[in-house]
Amino acid sequence: MALRRLPYSATMPLVRDYLLRRGEDEKTKSLIQDLRVARKRGYLRRSELAEICHWKSPRAIRHIKANSASAIRNATHAALATRSERQRLEALRKLKGVSVPMASAVLMLLNPKRYGVIDIRVWQILYKLGTVTTNSKGVAFSFNNWYQYLKIIRYFAKSLRTTPREIDRALFGAHKEFQRGPLYAKQ
Repeated sequence: MALRRLPYSATMPLVRDYLLRRGEDEKTKSLIQDLRVARKRGYLRRSELAEICHWKSPRAIRHIKANSASAIRNATHAALATRSERQRLEALRKLKGVSVPMASAVLMLLNPKRYGVIDIRVWQILYKLGTVTTNSKGVAFSFNNWYQYLKIIRYFAKSLRTTPREIDRALFGAHKEFQRGPLYAKQ
């Protein structure tokens, strides 16, 4: 694992210590604000999905751009129209370039009060603390990984009277501090 020894034996104290209540950075805040219109509209436009991609993982942009405007509209409308988290995630994953982490970024940017972004960093720190017990490397996420993560961050958000997005930022920040070596190093 790409983490040094943690001075924590449980997740709650770590999250409390790393909880950033100062708000989002300006770029993220602006993107969340701009996407309010898409949420009300009920779907994303091609340009909006490209902005999300640039925010989350610019290297996926050529795949994102391979989607037609109608495919993006249909997939994102289906994701926003359902109450099923599984159907929501799977609708987004039908798009080229949309992996579980990218889908989680779409959902978070559209609704940070209910979602956070899953990625290698947050998963590895949860694994190191024993909060999750599978997928030690934090790659190739499944629906079950994402849904478990979602329940975890919502639990901490409710307990600490904050949002899932703030919990994901706390975990991400802690990982950055305790990271040892390259993020994607072979274990």
